[in-house]
Amino acid sequence: MELVHRPRRLRNGDVIRRMCRETRLSPDSLVYPIFVEETLSGKQPIESLPGQYRYGLDTVEEGIAQCVDAGVSSCILFGIPAHKDALGSSAWDPKGVIQQAIGKIKARYPDFYVITDVCMCEYTDHGHCGALCGHEVDNDQTLELLAKTALSHAVAGADMVAPSDMMDGRVAAIRHTLDEAGYQNIPIMAYSAKYASAFYGPFRSAAGSAPSFGDRKGYQMDPHNRKEALKECALDVEEGADIIMVKPALSYLDIIRECSDAFEVPMAAYSVSGEYAMIKAAAQAGLVDEYRIMCESALSVFRAGANILITYYAKELAAAIQKGDIG
Repeated sequence: MELVHRPRRLRNGDVIRRMCRETRLSPDSLVYPIFVEETLSGKQPIESLPGQYRYGLDTVEEGIAQCVDAGVSSCILFGIPAHKDALGSSAWDPKGVIQQAIGKIKARYPDFYVITDVCMCEYTDHGHCGALCGHEVDNDQTLELLAKTALSHAVAGADMVAPSDMMDGRVAAIRHTLDEAGYQNIPIMAYSAKYASAFYGPFRSAAGSAPSFGDRKGYQMDPHNRKEALKECALDVEEGADIIMVKPALSYLDIIRECSDAFEVPMAAYSVSGEYAMIKAAAQAGLVDEYRIMCESALSVFRAGANILITYYAKELAAAIQKGDIG
C-alpha cells in the first residue's frame, strides 16, 4: 500500500517520541502545597491526604528540604493558626503561623520561592472566606482584611501572594496596598476561576477550614459556567494579577485552555486534594497504576495550557521528569 503520510514514523522509539513532544514539563513549573500548624510540634500525617503532612514551625524546614532534594523550587503555604475569631485576625498577625514559617524557611533556604495563600477561611471561627454580615460574607470589608494579610506576608519575606477568596476587587485592593508599602515587586497569583467544587473535601479536613454553616457557592464559581471564568480572569488581569489560576484542574481543562488562549499572562492550575485522594484510593485498591496516572494527569493539565501546576505530587513528578518518564 502506498501511503504518503505515516504518523507512526514519529512514534517508533523513545528518542523520536521525546524529540517530537509538543508539551514539555519542567520541575521549575511545579509548586508543592505545605500545611503549617502553629500549635503542632513535629509533623503529623494528614489522614485525608495519604503521604502528606501538617508541619509544625519546628519542622517546616524539613518539608522544604524534601522539596529541594526532589528538585522542586517553590511551595505554597497554608496556615493553621492557634487562634481563630470572627475576622480571622491571626491571618495578618506579624507573629502568625505563616509569617513565622516564612521567616524559618528563608533563614535556611533564602533562594527557595515561597508563595502564600491569602484567604480568611483557615483563620475565621466560622470557616468562611471573610468577614460576615449576618450569614453572608461582606465583600468590601473583607478586601481590607485580605490586603492587610497579603502585606504582612510580604513584610515577612514571601516571594508571591495568592488570594484564593474569590471576593470581587481583591486583586486591586492587594496590589494597591503592596505598592503603597513599597512592595511593587511582589507578584500576585490570583485564584481567578475558582469553582465551588466537590473536590475540596480532603483539603478542608487538612486545613481545618470547612465552613461551620452554609457553603461557599455565594462567592466561588458555578461549575456550569464557562464564560464567567473568562470574565473573572479578565477582571483580575485588569486589576493587576501577574498570574491567573483555574481551580480545580482536571475537571476544568477546557477552562484552562480557553483562559490560557485568551490572556497574555502565565496560567496556573491547582490539582486539588480530591483529585490527589482519588488517585491514591484507586491505587491502594489495585485499580490503577498510580505512577502512570500521576504522570498522565499532570501532562493533561500542561497540555491544556497551564504553565504552573500546584500539586501534592510535585516531588514525585519532579523525579518522573528527571527520569524522562514525563516531560
